[in-house]
Amino acid sequence: MPLAQELHVACVQLCSTHNVEENLETIAHQLKVHQQQHFQLVVLPENATLITDNPVLKQQAAQKQSYHKVFSFFSQQAKLYNTWLVAGSLLIQDESNPHKFFNHCPIFSPNGDLVAHYNKIHLFDADLTTEAWQESALITAGSKPSAVSLDQNWKVGLSICYDLRFPELYRHYSQLGCNIMTVPAAFTVPTGKAHWQTLLQARAIENQSFILAAGQTGSHHDGRQTYGHSMIIDPWGKVISAITEGEGIISAYLSLSQRQQIQQRMPVLKHRRL
Repeated sequence: MPLAQELHVACVQLCSTHNVEENLETIAHQLKVHQQQHFQLVVLPENATLITDNPVLKQQAAQKQSYHKVFSFFSQQAKLYNTWLVAGSLLIQDESNPHKFFNHCPIFSPNGDLVAHYNKIHLFDADLTTEAWQESALITAGSKPSAVSLDQNWKVGLSICYDLRFPELYRHYSQLGCNIMTVPAAFTVPTGKAHWQTLLQARAIENQSFILAAGQTGSHHDGRQTYGHSMIIDPWGKVISAITEGEGIISAYLSLSQRQQIQQRMPVLKHRRL
């Protein structure tokens, strides 16, 4: 059945730990507390099920028997709440290289079916002076974008965290007809303070698309600090729902007619020349 012209969406902000079961319990609790709101699309953050610098825990979580158990959990939650669920991201073994993983974002339908997935394309290798990250040391880059049609009205383009700095990915989704783009993230505090909201608003404005950005927040067991500040942004670039720090859920109603009005009044996508 087609979804309405208005779509009720939510982003879950987490402070994930090194314990997968604990993280799943937290996700289940957050969804249960807000079950009366009847969200039609829910987005979780990057690394929703595990944040750790322990290679043994990463290997365990990335094995088929482990992530299939997690997939079963997400399937059950999507079906229980009759919602589309973008399950943030988790580690999956790269079968062509046993020493590496994919940073993997699955999406589940309201029937609980795993309908699509996206492997993070752009990997965070950066020296921030105060901290340095080399995501490519453990993660294999994904090779292709992934978009999902919820119905004839709503189409979602999937991305993860550092992808946000590469506008060509979101332009690709725009050309595919996506009017929602999801950004599960675990932004660092320094880069979050400097660029997070600016980049999110830019991707919304230039593509006249809704942006759903779900972030990790706070202090984690591996010593990292994540920025939080999950937000939902409309095609005009306005932040329509946000949370700063701490775990919780934000929500908003997305209006198809609002986007159409913006596109009619300022048809920038039709004015493209390159």
